[in-house]
Amino acid sequence: MAFLLGAVTSVVSGFLGMRIATFANARTTLEARRGIGAAFATAFRSGAVMGFLLSSLGLLVLYVAIKLFGLYYHDDWEGLYESITGYGLGGSSMALFGRVGGGIYTKAADVGADLVGKVERNIPEDDPRNPAVIADNVGDNVGDIAGMGSDLFGSYAESTCAALFVASISSFGADHDFAAVCYPLLISSAGLVVCLVTTLFATDFFKVKTVRGVAPALKLQLIISTALMTVAALVVTFAALPAKFTMFDFGEQKQVKNWHVFFCVAIGLWAGLAIGFTTEYFTSNAYSPVRDVADSCRTGAATNVIFGLALGYKSVIVPLLAIALSIYVSFTLASIYGIAIAALGMLSTVATGLAIDAYGPISDNAGGIAEMAGMSRRIRQRTDALDAAGNTTAAIGKGFAIGSAALVSLALFGAFVSRAGVTVINVLSPKVFAGMLAGGMLPYWFSAMTMKSVGSAALKMVEEVRRQFSTIPGLMEGRATPDYASCVRISTDASLREMMPPGALVLLAPLVVGTFFGVHTLAGLLAGALVSGVQVAISASNSGGAWDNAKKYIEAGASEHAKSLGPKGSEAHMAAVIGDTIGDPLKDTSGPSLNILIKLMAVESLVFAPFFAAHGGLIVN
Repeated sequence: MAFLLGAVTSVVSGFLGMRIATFANARTTLEARRGIGAAFATAFRSGAVMGFLLSSLGLLVLYVAIKLFGLYYHDDWEGLYESITGYGLGGSSMALFGRVGGGIYTKAADVGADLVGKVERNIPEDDPRNPAVIADNVGDNVGDIAGMGSDLFGSYAESTCAALFVASISSFGADHDFAAVCYPLLISSAGLVVCLVTTLFATDFFKVKTVRGVAPALKLQLIISTALMTVAALVVTFAALPAKFTMFDFGEQKQVKNWHVFFCVAIGLWAGLAIGFTTEYFTSNAYSPVRDVADSCRTGAATNVIFGLALGYKSVIVPLLAIALSIYVSFTLASIYGIAIAALGMLSTVATGLAIDAYGPISDNAGGIAEMAGMSRRIRQRTDALDAAGNTTAAIGKGFAIGSAALVSLALFGAFVSRAGVTVINVLSPKVFAGMLAGGMLPYWFSAMTMKSVGSAALKMVEEVRRQFSTIPGLMEGRATPDYASCVRISTDASLREMMPPGALVLLAPLVVGTFFGVHTLAGLLAGALVSGVQVAISASNSGGAWDNAKKYIEAGASEHAKSLGPKGSEAHMAAVIGDTIGDPLKDTSGPSLNILIKLMAVESLVFAPFFAAHGGLIVN
């Protein structure tokens, strides 16, 4: 029942998010006629609707589920909150299809449209003569709205479920202190109020009036929401939690004070902000890393790719240190409950995070509509300015999603170990070490599948676009209309068909390992996948984001350096387009999908933990 509730809530959130985005993009284009401020307000408010819808719907359904399940379980709180973990599994299962399927859909169309349209035919982006242009614009909504929404909903549901389950086997679970057990829900509720106040700063208190004001307004949202949430968390912690309580800590009892838990929320919050700003530094063309990548295009696509890969690897350092520090502090203060609460702290401002993230594809689509409708160059420049800021905020959103996924999966891992009755995991044990090596390999296997899926779908798209340009008379001259539907069909069919093997890998790996090799090997598998997956995801997302913004930096020609590399159609620009095309599946398919891999494997292991503990290890017991 909980699984179905989580799955349905995730699907409904994604569907409504896409509806909102498709209503909003045309309105943003129309508002751009009045000025940059009006267009920004429309795009940002639309993103905020999606953010609040998803986080409030997730919270409401979870609270109602707890109350209804309580009628059946009565005083068995451990049983109640164990069954609630199915809610997180349902949310993440749907997120797998939203992220992987959406990523394949959007990038097949994007790569096909860019390679033939920009590189071969030298026509502008979003030109209505390009047969893949509709599929490309639809893909922005499928991948970035539905995919990101379901991903963050999954993290939100899983971190809450992990915290609730660990709380249920603590002293306030045994004492039936409902306010203390529901502390994770109270933190999320406070987050909604904080995000509501924060959005007013962008739309009412400090209105955006110029192009230069767009990016600072979005960054200010992150800083204000984090600062206000720190204060709100302090109030909620002292109001809801007893001054001192006992946590179950792998066979030992750990005394925890309420201010310890507050610090766990705070470190999760500020680690999220650190990850966000590090991501921005490595993916925004306002800073030197992306400008260095753009400069490397002078000598061709090969040096561009080398510089982009190096940037991605380097961008892993600060986020990993922030995650490591938050794990160490939160575990020291409040055991595995502390890690679950740190993850929830990072996600407590999810409404603002999603508003900023959804703003990106809405602005991108608004620019596409302006180009296809033949509106003036002035309007296209305004929508491009909104889109440029949206690219960076999308990268920040991906950073948040990856950071929270790491903390969530570790919290779920701890809950799994507790539920399976394991007291010690010895890394030197051959069972555990073999599991770690296999787990470390899974993100690479998964990425190979998703990258190849995008490549094969893009191949079909390129062939179809070339066929239409060569067989439809007058298409290049603008006298004929291309067959948009055939390109949409290629993306749809590819995404539905190609997401099955990666999905099967994620869902079957824990079941097979737990059943045949036992809980210790499965614990090693989860640890290996977490350590490897986070690093691959961050480097892939940031390399792709840097290549994209290096191309936009050359196209905009806003500085003397950028002008020396351009204009559009120059050799440096062509090298940048090739880098961007390589980065597309990295930043929008493989990288973000790895969040789901590490979370879904952990929550599935938690749900099946009693079975693995009782019957697992058929081959290696």
